[in-house]
Amino acid sequence: MPRSRLMDADAFWALIERSGREAGTKAGRLVWLDGELSRRSAEEIVDFDTWLTAVANRGCTWDMYAAYWFVFGRGSTDGFEYFVHWLMGLGREAFERVAECPDEVIEVPQVLHALKLRRTRLAARSGRIWTEEEYPEFELLAYVTFEPYAKVTGLDVEHLGDAVRARGVRGKFPIVKIDFDGEAWDFDDDAEVVRRLPRVAHYRGIG
Repeated sequence: MPRSRLMDADAFWALIERSGREAGTKAGRLVWLDGELSRRSAEEIVDFDTWLTAVANRGCTWDMYAAYWFVFGRGSTDGFEYFVHWLMGLGREAFERVAECPDEVIEVPQVLHALKLRRTRLAARSGRIWTEEEYPEFELLAYVTFEPYAKVTGLDVEHLGDAVRARGVRGKFPIVKIDFDGEAWDFDDDAEVVRRLPRVAHYRGIG
């Protein structure tokens, strides 16, 4: 885990989860986090970004990508990155559960809700599948430290990245090439899907 100096994992997750209680929208959460981080020291902001990066890295695995691919029917690496950050936004318990066992993504209530909305709206041909708030992606969470760091230090994001790397953490996102953690496997192999992701396979009617 990262060599953070002032903020540990508990403090990081407390801020992520409190943002959800303090604000009812993604944009509101970003504003709240911006304000909270801007009142802290540069070192604390670096610590927060270090944890943000390290936690997101945990989601950058072949099995997590496969779960995203099969559940949502899409394989965009950008979308996958934003999905991992959305999972982080759901809080520590949900994220840890899915990071430990990506197959459990299909049991997360917010995922099931998003899938229900998609089925309902596709059946009704009602246009947009999800609103911005319903969309299972949270791209801007990845950048929430940029403005606070600039305000507190007067330095740009390059210095923030250098400081995070000095903590021993290098981000796996954005994905330049498909090279996730874990063992690569063939998503077209139904038997392998069933073996690795039995709940997801059942949802998709595979096997």
